[in-house]
Amino acid sequence: MPVKLLFLGRLEDVAGAPSRLAEAGSLSDLIAGLAPDLARAVSAERIRIAVNGHLVADRAGLSLADGDEVAFLPPVSGG
Repeated sequence: MPVKLLFLGRLEDVAGAPSRLAEAGSLSDLIAGLAPDLARAVSAERIRIAVNGHLVADRAGLSLADGDEVAFLPPVSGG
Protein backbone atom coordinates (compact mmCIF):
# COMPACT_ATOMS: atom_id res chain seq x y z
CA MET A 1 0.00 0.00 0.00
CA PRO A 2 1.55 3.33 -1.02
CA VAL A 3 1.76 6.56 0.96
CA LYS A 4 -1.15 8.96 0.42
CA LEU A 5 -0.22 12.62 -0.08
CA LEU A 6 -2.79 15.32 0.70
CA PHE A 7 -2.37 18.85 -0.66
CA LEU A 8 -4.43 21.48 1.14
CA GLY A 9 -5.26 25.07 0.23
CA ARG A 10 -3.17 26.62 -2.52
CA LEU A 11 -1.00 23.48 -2.68
CA GLU A 12 -3.90 21.64 -4.29
CA ASP A 13 -3.71 24.11 -7.19
CA VAL A 14 0.03 23.56 -7.58
CA ALA A 15 -0.38 19.77 -7.39
CA GLY A 16 -3.33 19.78 -9.78
CA ALA A 17 -5.28 17.46 -7.46
CA PRO A 18 -6.17 17.22 -3.78
CA SER A 19 -4.21 13.99 -3.32
CA ARG A 20 -1.94 11.47 -4.97
CA LEU A 21 -0.13 8.25 -4.11
CA ALA A 22 3.62 7.79 -3.73
CA GLU A 23 6.05 5.08 -2.74
CA ALA A 24 7.04 4.77 0.92
CA GLY A 25 10.53 5.93 1.90
CA SER A 26 12.13 9.05 3.26
CA LEU A 27 10.27 12.34 3.12
CA SER A 28 13.18 13.94 1.26
CA ASP A 29 13.08 11.22 -1.44
CA LEU A 30 9.32 11.57 -1.72
CA ILE A 31 9.58 15.35 -2.21
CA ALA A 32 12.45 14.90 -4.69
CA GLY A 33 10.15 12.71 -6.79
CA LEU A 34 7.55 15.45 -7.18
CA ALA A 35 7.42 17.92 -10.07
CA PRO A 36 9.93 20.73 -9.42
CA ASP A 37 7.32 23.45 -8.79
CA LEU A 38 5.37 21.24 -6.39
CA ALA A 39 8.56 20.11 -4.62
CA ARG A 40 9.52 23.77 -4.05
CA ALA A 41 6.03 24.61 -2.81
CA VAL A 42 5.81 21.79 -0.24
CA SER A 43 9.40 22.38 0.90
CA ALA A 44 8.79 26.03 1.78
CA GLU A 45 9.59 26.96 5.37
CA ARG A 46 6.01 27.96 6.20
CA ILE A 47 4.48 24.67 5.02
CA ARG A 48 3.62 22.35 7.91
CA ILE A 49 3.56 18.58 7.50
CA ALA A 50 1.30 16.12 9.30
CA VAL A 51 1.82 12.37 9.17
CA ASN A 52 -1.19 10.28 10.10
CA GLY A 53 -2.84 13.33 11.67
CA HIS A 54 0.14 14.41 13.80
CA LEU A 55 2.20 17.51 13.03
CA VAL A 56 5.87 16.77 12.38
CA ALA A 57 8.32 19.03 14.19
CA ASP A 58 11.49 17.70 12.54
CA ARG A 59 11.39 16.73 8.86
CA ALA A 60 15.00 15.55 8.74
CA GLY A 61 15.28 11.80 8.61
CA LEU A 62 11.50 11.28 8.54
CA SER A 63 10.77 7.87 7.08
CA LEU A 64 7.33 6.96 5.76
CA ALA A 65 5.81 3.50 5.77
CA ASP A 66 3.23 1.91 3.49
CA GLY A 67 -0.23 3.19 4.34
CA ASP A 68 0.94 6.47 5.92
CA GLU A 69 -0.96 9.65 5.10
CA VAL A 70 1.09 12.83 4.64
CA ALA A 71 -0.70 16.18 4.61
CA PHE A 72 1.01 19.36 3.42
CA LEU A 73 -0.54 22.33 5.23
CA PRO A 74 0.00 25.89 3.96
CA PRO A 75 -0.41 28.88 6.26
CA VAL A 76 -4.01 29.88 6.80
CA SER A 77 -5.26 33.40 6.39
CA GLY A 78 -8.68 34.80 6.79
CA GLY A 79 -10.73 37.56 8.16
